[in-house]
Amino acid sequence: MKISELLDPRAIIADMQAKDKPRALVELTDSLISCDPSLNGDAVISVLQERERLGSTGIGDGVAIPHGKLAGIPELKLVFGRSHSGVDFESMDGQPAYLFFLLIAPEESVGVHLKTLARISKLLKDVSVRKKLLDAPDQAAIYQAILDQEEQS
Repeated sequence: MKISELLDPRAIIADMQAKDKPRALVELTDSLISCDPSLNGDAVISVLQERERLGSTGIGDGVAIPHGKLAGIPELKLVFGRSHSGVDFESMDGQPAYLFFLLIAPEESVGVHLKTLARISKLLKDVSVRKKLLDAPDQAAIYQAILDQEEQS
């Protein structure tokens, strides 16, 4: 499954306001809840914080992929966020994160969850893709950049 098929264009934050990891997780979760009000925001935050305690999901190169598994959801949920000023996400390389994909998966999904994380990682390893996402003027352009990249690969 493609990232563009999982990502609701309304779940794209073109200008995150958060300055630290806890607020970034809340801002991303709020976007997720606005697209799917059936989700429990506190439960999502708890799952994300639990995962972050194992080690930061800030993978470096200005990218963070906070993720976790949540009981009772029928399918993967995805949010994209971009911070112009950067967020201290305790990334592996010590640099701020600017691009975020938040992924929440059903508790029983293993393969799809890992495949989606791998797709996101592959997409964001490409310097030109990261630049397009950073330079895109708005939500629609961010979504289009993701679509364009997936069509090429």
